Amino acid sequence: MILSGKSIHAQLGHNIKIDPFRKEQLNPNSYNLRLHHDLLIYDEPHLDMKKENTATRLTIPEEGLLMEKDKLYLGRTLEYTETYNYVPMLEGRSSIGRLGLFVHITAGFGDIGFSGFWTLEMFCVQPIRIYAGVEICQIFYHAIEGDFEIYSSGKYQNNKGIQPSMLFKDFEKK
Repeated sequence: MILSGKSIHAQLGHNIKIDPFRKEQLNPNSYNLRLHHDLLIYDEPHLDMKKENTATRLTIPEEGLLMEKDKLYLGRTLEYTETYNYVPMLEGRSSIGRLGLFVHITAGFGDIGFSGFWTLEMFCVQPIRIYAGVEICQIFYHAIEGDFEIYSSGKYQNNKGIQPSMLFKDFEKK
């Protein structure tokens, strides 16, 4: 079951936190999240899963930033979220996808108990100018059945900004 917009609003301050919250971003069954002005791009053209890959920070200027096609950009939501007793999910907005900008395609499944900003994996099929503050994606919430454990991974929890992949830490455990 997916929560309705009215249910999302009713859960604010209880099982859902969205900060800042603006009622005009609330949809019938989701909430639109905005793009922060900071981005990261990886420094090397070839990435290695077993290594920490370095990245350079970019700032989206007021006049926008022209994204290059076939290049990965990591962004983040302007809003901080916390979710308890529901499974948060993130999807790109269809209006954004129709411009050939793909947002958060492979990692939209959140965990119960996640607290932080959402890192957005973005790439485009043709150059596109993007702007900070645009409603870039939407968060929605699924009910969960059965006993569950709260998300407690140290990799991405309570982040303060954009997070590049920390998959290399999984290899360190082995």
